[in-house]
Amino acid sequence: MTLQELKPQVKSIIAQQDVDVDAQLLKICELLEANVDYYNWVGFYFKNGDKDELKLGPYVGEPTDHTIIPFGKGICGQVAVSNKNFVVPDVSAQDNYIACSITVKAEIVIPVFVNGENVGQIDIDSNTPDPFTEDDERFLEFVCKQVAKLL
Repeated sequence: MTLQELKPQVKSIIAQQDVDVDAQLLKICELLEANVDYYNWVGFYFKNGDKDELKLGPYVGEPTDHTIIPFGKGICGQVAVSNKNFVVPDVSAQDNYIACSITVKAEIVIPVFVNGENVGQIDIDSNTPDPFTEDDERFLEFVCKQVAKLL
């Protein structure tokens, strides 16, 4: 299934009003992981209250010890500070990378904005070297805009 074909399914999940937010977010993770071959770990991190840290939300993939990430640490922590997309074609080339699994080769992190504030992000790990394109970035920005409607 192409990224464009996934958009209506993402909208459909967001439109479900009888489902709690975490369940909707998990459904989005499951949808993406199941339909994009090189999305091997898909999850959300959100700002942890008033603290300068991110807290792991719904995700699919290998379990991770990284349930709390300080701002500035790792790719997710850097996006929390920069408010910009971060595409990492080769995680081994990143000094400030937090390794979750030895199988991960690349990562993409896109922030979620609510009323102009970075409240969290979608984080995707891939076991494929350099798989992410501009199409992935634009698609995940779309996903994050949809997710913002839930928050």
